Amino acid sequence: MSHPRLTIEQILAQQIDTIALSLRPSSIDGYRAAARNFLKHLRAAFPQVQQFSQLRRDPHLTAWFRSLCEHDPPLANPTREKWLFCIRRLLSELASNGHAVAPGLIRREDFPAHQRYFPKPLSVEDDCILQQELCRTGDLPALALLLIRATGIRIGECADLALDCLRQIGPNVWALHVPLGKLHSERLVPVDANVRQIVDRILQLRPQTPRPLLAESPEWLLRPWAPRSSFLQTLRQALHAAAQRAVCSGRVTPHRLRHSFATEMLRLGVSLPALMQMMGHRDIRMTLYYIEVTQKDLQREFHQAREKAASLHSLPPMSVPHALTAAADVPSIREMIAAARHLMDSFSRQLRDQAIRRRLQRLDHRLLAVAKELDRLSKTKNE
Repeated sequence: MSHPRLTIEQILAQQIDTIALSLRPSSIDGYRAAARNFLKHLRAAFPQVQQFSQLRRDPHLTAWFRSLCEHDPPLANPTREKWLFCIRRLLSELASNGHAVAPGLIRREDFPAHQRYFPKPLSVEDDCILQQELCRTGDLPALALLLIRATGIRIGECADLALDCLRQIGPNVWALHVPLGKLHSERLVPVDANVRQIVDRILQLRPQTPRPLLAESPEWLLRPWAPRSSFLQTLRQALHAAAQRAVCSGRVTPHRLRHSFATEMLRLGVSLPALMQMMGHRDIRMTLYYIEVTQKDLQREFHQAREKAASLHSLPPMSVPHALTAAADVPSIREMIAAARHLMDSFSRQLRDQAIRRRLQRLDHRLLAVAKELDRLSKTKNE
């Protein structure tokens, strides 16, 4: 199926308009930026290419890859990765719609090295003094930041909380309803009495702004009819000021509060699958990026595991004579042999050297043979 009357620019524009029905405006802006850059390079370097059927991986696409690497000013790897992804998806969907697009124009190895940077959680000391400072401030922005820290929600999700976001889902069981967010999913985050107090305080301080006529969106908990962008900026500024007053080390962002929540939940014993649901992740690998395991955590986990192992493999206690002043008879000798075998078995369990453990096992067999011989002697004596 060919479209001779439409140029490459027009076909790409139509395809972007099609996928705009299912994506956010910010995502569509990324597709348009990628298409502009790709078409600009194609027109400058290969003006003879007028149809998708003429497009080849080499030299057309490989030359575009090089231009992205040589861009002035340099493009960040995430930007290059996003543009390659956008063009690859557009070309794939065009091929599915009947356009003569050659397969494999953009391959996985063409993408730049995947670099991930995630803010680190606050230290325990900074986390504590920052929460104290936010509690002392006590205004709406400070309460919103405390809500982020106490539930691990994203700053954008906090801005979009509805007035009735606190839901009772059982007897004395409450959850925070987080609306459609970054991953187009909603969830219920378990909350405790502290979070309920924060929400109650927000409702007390929340300005009673009249609802505009013809308003179709729900009432927001924290920004009654205020622009979303200005509210987010207010939160970031309030957090920066509170962190300065609390003398926190490093740059403190709202997302670091989310990382601090995840790390705290892990230290308190929340499993990774449960934490993934609370954070609103679709992949548990993303949850792993959010948590920080310190040396103190490693030491605690190690010693707890050792204590569990000791309780699982503990041997029954056995009384061992403390002196060799027992009666000189067969039962006393038999008791001493049994005590020796018990101690050897306990000692063997602590060894990793298999050769030594085998030698101890041979000694144990000899002691067992001596004990059986004593039993036979005792039986002969009694007869």
